[in-house]
Amino acid sequence: MSILLVVVHVIVCIALIMIVLLQTGKGADMGAAFGGGSSQTLFGSTGASTFLGKLTTVAAVVFMITSLGLAYISSQKTGTSIMTDISPAAVEQPAIPEESEQPSASPQPTEPVKPAQGNDS
Repeated sequence: MSILLVVVHVIVCIALIMIVLLQTGKGADMGAAFGGGSSQTLFGSTGASTFLGKLTTVAAVVFMITSLGLAYISSQKTGTSIMTDISPAAVEQPAIPEESEQPSASPQPTEPVKPAQGNDS
């Protein structure tokens, strides 16, 4: 089920990109708004929505639905790990030095060294 949803999601994503790139920009009407064309409004006439505009809306809705579906499916999966095959005993423990390697007697504290007194002249 999730593989089918991923395939549909990728196809709709590519289709949405292509549909948006095929449309003309709204900036083309701006030149006509400032004295060069037949437009009577500031940002141009919107007119009826085109086929590509409706197709963009449909593709965007399908894209959002598949995105939500994929998010839901991924949140419902049970957590599996690749580390379940390894037993805790098989994991190597760091080497701890034996007591024979440690010094047997603790070092004796030394007296603090007094700074030499000099003449302040």
